Formats: sequence, C-alpha cells, structure tokens
Amino acid sequence: MPSDPMQPLSSKENSLFRQVVKCYEDKHYKKGLKAADQILRAHPNHGDTQAMKALILNSTGKGDEAFTLCKEALKNNMKSHITWHVYGLLYRSVKNYEEAIKAYKFALRLEPEQANILRDLALLQIQMRDYKGYLDSRTKMLSQRPALRQNWTGVAIAHHLLNNYQAAEKILTTYEETLKQKPSKSDIEHSEAGLYKISIIAESGDKERALKELERILKDTLDRASALEMRAELLLELGRKEDAEKAYRTLLDRNNERRAYYEGLEKALGLDRSDPSAHSQLMELYNSYAAKSQRVDAARRIPLDFLTGDDFRQATDRYLQQMFKKGVPSTFNNIKALYADPAKKAVIEELVLGYASGTSMNGSANGETNGTSDRFEESVLYFLAQHYNYHLSRDLQKAMEYIDKLIERNPKSVDYNQTKARIFKHYGNITKAAETINHARELDLKDRYINTKCAKYQLRNNENDVALNTMSKFTRNEATGGPLGDLHDMQCLWYLTEDGEAYLRQRNLGLALKRFTAVADIFDIWQEDQFDFHAFSLRKGQIRAYIDMIRWEDHLREHPFFTRAALSAINIYLQLADNQGLSNGTEAAASQQDATERKKAQKKAKKELEKLAKQEAEKKAKKANPPKDDGETKKEDTDPNGLKLLETKEPLEAALRFLTPLLEFSPKNIDAQNIGFEVHFRRKKYLLALKCLNAARAIDPENPKLHEQAIRFRQAMNETKDLPDTVAKAIEETFDIVPADADLKAYNSEWRQKHADSPAHQQSALNVQYLLDNRTKGECEADLKKLLESASITMEQAANGLEYLDEWKSDATARNEYRSAASQKWPQATVFLQ
Repeated sequence: MPSDPMQPLSSKENSLFRQVVKCYEDKHYKKGLKAADQILRAHPNHGDTQAMKALILNSTGKGDEAFTLCKEALKNNMKSHITWHVYGLLYRSVKNYEEAIKAYKFALRLEPEQANILRDLALLQIQMRDYKGYLDSRTKMLSQRPALRQNWTGVAIAHHLLNNYQAAEKILTTYEETLKQKPSKSDIEHSEAGLYKISIIAESGDKERALKELERILKDTLDRASALEMRAELLLELGRKEDAEKAYRTLLDRNNERRAYYEGLEKALGLDRSDPSAHSQLMELYNSYAAKSQRVDAARRIPLDFLTGDDFRQATDRYLQQMFKKGVPSTFNNIKALYADPAKKAVIEELVLGYASGTSMNGSANGETNGTSDRFEESVLYFLAQHYNYHLSRDLQKAMEYIDKLIERNPKSVDYNQTKARIFKHYGNITKAAETINHARELDLKDRYINTKCAKYQLRNNENDVALNTMSKFTRNEATGGPLGDLHDMQCLWYLTEDGEAYLRQRNLGLALKRFTAVADIFDIWQEDQFDFHAFSLRKGQIRAYIDMIRWEDHLREHPFFTRAALSAINIYLQLADNQGLSNGTEAAASQQDATERKKAQKKAKKELEKLAKQEAEKKAKKANPPKDDGETKKEDTDPNGLKLLETKEPLEAALRFLTPLLEFSPKNIDAQNIGFEVHFRRKKYLLALKCLNAARAIDPENPKLHEQAIRFRQAMNETKDLPDTVAKAIEETFDIVPADADLKAYNSEWRQKHADSPAHQQSALNVQYLLDNRTKGECEADLKKLLESASITMEQAANGLEYLDEWKSDATARNEYRSAASQKWPQATVFLQ
C-alpha cells in the first residue's frame, strides 16, 4: 500500500530530509540524491522529498526528468509550499519567469510568511521589471524583518523605480530615525544610503534640499569624490556660481586630467567657448593649471578645441613640440578629433611638415629651430604617417613613405610595424596587412594588445584557424573546448563577432550563425546575471551602482556588438528563407560560384570538418576520464558545425530573436530598419514592413536601400489582391514614399538622375532596374562596371557591386570583368582578386 504523502516523516527521516536540503545548497548532488532515495524507499510518494530530488536532478543537467518528478510531487501533495517553490525554481532555471512567478505566488498562498519564497518572488519581479509587484513583495519582507536595513532599502528602491520619490525618501528617513545610535564613520552601507537618498531628492527636482542634505553628511561620507562631484553639480544647477567655482577647483586639485571638471569650472565662471571674447580668460584659466606641472595634459590639450586663427596655431605649436620632444606615441590619437575642422587640420599639417623639414615655423615655441634629436624626428615622422593614413587626410602613398623611413630607422618597433599593417588594410590589401601585423606581434610575444590586433587582422583575412592559434598564446588552452572554449567562457564578443563575419564571407553559414548565436547568448547571460546583484547589492549596500546597473540593463541590447551580430545573423536567416538548399552551410553560394570557387569551398569545408572531428575526439577522450567533481555538469556541444541551427524550418521566425530587440533598442539604426523590412516583407507582415520603411525614411529619406525597398513594396501592393480591407486601407493611408499610380520604371529613372553623382545611389537604381525587368541584366552589368570610373566611388562601394552581381546571378565572365576593372583602380585590394 503506497504511503500517504501528507504523513509526517520520522525524526531520522526528517534529519535525512534536512541533509538533502543542505547537500543541494552545498552542491553535493550525489550525496543529496542518495539521501533522497533513502527517504523515498520508505515513503515513495513523499512530495517534498520528490521535489528536492527534482531540484538536484535539474542541477545535474537532467531538466526533463526533474520536471516530470516535480509534477508527480505536486500530484502527491498539492498543498505543500515546498513543492510549489521548487516548481517555480525549475521554471526559473529555464527562464520561464512568468510561470515561475505563478508558482511562487501559489506557494505563498499556502505559506504567506515563508521568507525564502517571498525573496525569490521579489528577485523575479525586479528581473521582469514588475515594479509594483516588487514593491508589494518588499513591503511584506519589511514587515517580517524590520530590523534589517536592506529590507528598508529594498522598499525605497521599489518606490524610486516607480518614480515615487517622496515615498522612497520617507522610507530611508524613517529607518534613520529608528536607529538608537549613530552608525560609525566606517559604516559603508550607511554612507552609501545617505548619498542614495540625496540622489533621490535631486532626481525629484528639489535641488536646494538635496544640497542641504549633502552639506550635512559631506564630512562623514566615505565616497568623497562622488560627494564632491554631486555638490559641485548641484551648486551649478542652483546658479550659485561662486561656490560652484570653488567646488570645481577643489575637484581639479584632486584630479587635474578630468575634462568634466574643467567644463564645470568654465560654466561656473560664465565662460562660453563659442564666444571669441572669452578666449583670453579661458586661456588664462588653462594656463594657470598647465603651469602647475609639466605633466598636465588636459589643460594644454583642451584649449585647442576652441581656439582659432593665430591663437590656435601658437597653442598647437607649443603642444605638438612638447609632445614630440617627449616622444609620446599617442599624440596623433590625442588630437585627431580636431580634424573635423578643415582649417585646423590644415594648420596642423603645415606645422608638422615644417618640423619634418627642420625649419622653424611662424609661431614656433621660443622661435627656435625644432630639435635634431632622434626622438623628436621619429615622433614627427610617426605623426605624419598616421596623419596621411587617417580618413580625413588620407594619402596612403605618403603614409607608406613615412612609415618605411621609420622602420628603416627602427625595424623592431611594434608601433611602426602595426601602423604599416593599418596602411595596408586601408589599401585593401588584407593579406599583406595580416602578414605585417603578425611580424609586429613576433617582435614582442608578451604584448597581449598586439597579439589581439594580429588575430583581428587574421580574421579579416579569413584565416580563422590561424587567428585562433594566435589567440591561444594568451588563453587557458586546457579549458573545455580549447582556446575557443576559453574565449566563449571569457565572453570575448569582438572575437566571436569577427570570427562569425569571417565564416560568413567564406559562405560557411553554419559556423557563422553559431558564432552570432553565441554573441546573443552572452547578452542573455548578462541579462540573467542580474539575479546575482538583486540580492548582493542590497546586502552590501551598493545602491547607487545597483540603480545604474538596472538602468544600463534596460538598454543592454543597444550595444554595438549585439547590433553587428544581429544584422549578420538575420542576413543568414534571410538567405535560408530564400534558398532552403543552403542548410549544409558550406555550399551557400554554389549556384553563384564557378567550378574553381566551388572546389576551394569544398576543400576548405573538408579541412574544417576534419578539425572539428579531431576536437570531438579530444572531447570524448576527456569525457572518458572526467574530473572527480560533484559540481554542475558541463554541457556538451551537440552542434559543433552549427548545422542544426541551419536546419530550422522557419528561418524568418528564428530571425525574430535578433530582429525584435534590434528594432526595439536601435530604432535609429538605418541598417536595422532596412533588414527589418526584409524579414517582415518575406513574412508577408506588410504593416510591420511598412513601419520599417517609414522609420527608415525618418532617419534618411534619401537612403539607397530605402529606395529599392519602397519600389519593391509598391510593386507588391500593386500585384497583391487578397489583402484584408483594414490592412489595405492602412497601407493606402500611410505609404506615400512611392505614389500608388507611379510608373515604377520612370520613377526609378528620375531618382537615378537626381542622384547622378552618388555611386551608391546609382547602384541601387541599377538594382531596381534589374528587379523591374531582368531582361536588362546585361545593361545593368555594363553600367555597374562603368560606375568604377567615377572619381567619388569608394573601395567599399565597389565591393558592394560584387554583391549585386551575385544577386543578379551574373555569369563568371561579367564578374571577372568587374573585378578586373576594380583591380586596376585598387591594385592592392584583395577583395577584387580573381
């Protein structure tokens, strides 16, 4: 006869149950399972024990088995708060937060005073940004344990995030009033709470009261730098400029390289950089700080931003000569922002060329001939090499001449060889750039920076294996998965992104998509990692940093690396949607490549598969002798080639994982709107596609890709007859980029004439011409090739022409002729090599 799940356990079995809980908390999973099984032999239907066993099974990677056992535990004991709590923890582990919250709430109905459940519920609510629910849970926790400061702080945070500033302040003040004795001066939590309360008062708009409160606690606060910054800002906002001046001077005495302090001091003194009459006072201010030490850079560099004419020339002359005499290699990077002003760029070029000629320039410091020291001369030459390599003053031939002179003087300089590699990159010679920077790396094998740069260049040259070997010089190669596994563990976004883009260029869609998915997974991990800080920050009293983290996480996927990975991943899914035959990943462009190119792709794919097979064999060998560890099990990579990712039956739906956050957090990104249109247009979600079109027009109404997509959309609307009336009406009312009665060919022709001087617009017009009438392909190919003769066309735009030829399914002859013509204009560019 089965035992009653509600029957209480004996004292011995109760002790075993407590042991199960302790083993789970200490991650002694094998021991915990053994103890649980011992209880279940006597009470096979004991729900709480089944639930705890399920929790342990889930921690050992047996999620499905854990859910099955927990559901059985619920059937055996629906009125146990433990089983419902565990059920919620299981759902939380698979990131199904809505179901987890439901389970927690049901557990609280059974045991309203259970602190652990209430805490876990509060953590999920703040994770889900359910601030009202979080406030309710935190208020209950406060009523249970009012002696804990973190419970008071938690309620204040909930009110703060709901913009209930007065309530948040009142909670913090009430706790302070309950203290029987004043906290010690070394109490960090009390100091942070005081600054946090002031930040709440300031956010509410009551700057005067915030300042008074700050003055009251200033002498006792432990984070003095933050307190002084807050005080200076409040004084400035309140218009108390004399006091603000003193405050900012105090800050500059602490750190005279902080630009924000100088800017605050300028405002306090009422000095406007855009007013030429204020320049003399500004210079007097900055000279006073520059005179305090020869090592101060900011006070000498900042005036170059606002000075003009002869004043700018003289100040720049003094600054550059001082930097060159010291031999500071970062001088160019420090002033290249000035190049946005063509007049300043011309002055800088004239001055430095004067130094290079060995003659004194007008306004030269002390009227002396520039020094003859090797350090000065090398600094000048290095500056000129970077100057002519910079995109606003580019002359690659001169840049190469200067860098060759430097390498002849000092062939073992890492900086000089790295700059030469960058020049080759701008020439388009990626192969030579990778070789040169590898030489620079070999000059200093202990330099992690140049090692990383070298790997990046190798990836740009599609040398994935070589780049991984380079990165392995600074990774823990004994980790699971070798150097690549370590790069995943370190969440090395730049490498995974560049690696994926290299595979995408090689048409290895599987591995490319795998890398971009890994990047998205890292952002998911960052979002998940908030859980640790919801409790930790309150416990340690780091509240201001915690609020900053919450707000940063709310915009997490605005990060440029997520945007890059998302755009590339969506591009792959679009290719899969357009051609289901690409699921093998390595034959992505088989129909568009000639026999020689197919052979190369197959050979490369074979090598890649052999390499992955070897890695798999190594993994199996390691699994045969696993480490004696009772901790969490490592998940095995069941899709090393990314082929399962490619086998998705709904590529457009899969693309939404990347597209949805991309459009939500980067709505001003024109590329995001363009690719959003492509996805929704193929999904036949025409209103969403139109939304992307209108958003793109708001960003850049003359965008070339927008022109192509608007005509395709109009053409589809003209040909589609089965649209729902509401959809058709909405499109008619909101889509006016291309008139409904427009002759599309004539419209495109007019648009092409309007943008006759823009190669990018011309390319788009030619693509539209082909889409409207593919019989004109030969004419489009000829006109596309003719665009290479344009003086304004860039190498990147010329490379885009190859993509159009691929889209048009042009034959090998047309592609080779285009490449040949492009190679004549950019003879070093590897992208145009046959």
